[in-house]
Amino acid sequence: MGVYRFDWNERLRIRIPVLEAEWEQYEPTEQLAIVEQWELIRGTIPDRIMEFERLINAKQAQLFEEESFERSCILNYDIADYASRINDLHIWYRIDQQVESRRHS
Repeated sequence: MGVYRFDWNERLRIRIPVLEAEWEQYEPTEQLAIVEQWELIRGTIPDRIMEFERLINAKQAQLFEEESFERSCILNYDIADYASRINDLHIWYRIDQQVESRRHS
């Protein structure tokens, strides 16, 4: 029997699974509970991605108008940060496929 939880990740704005044992060490009922809870969270990832894309678009619009080099650097940093978050969310979104393939092996 393994211990698990889902911790809030402020950067990604979703709860992230924290498994304190190898997947195979969890009982099938625990695995199912983890997958079911993850599916609910996973379903919100496209909304987070769209939210971050809107923020990127707004920052890019500001950047287009910005004349201050210092402020342009800050906007570029913010854009890169949101793009990194989107990349991480895509990785988390694919986690389910890896878990499902393990379960059926």
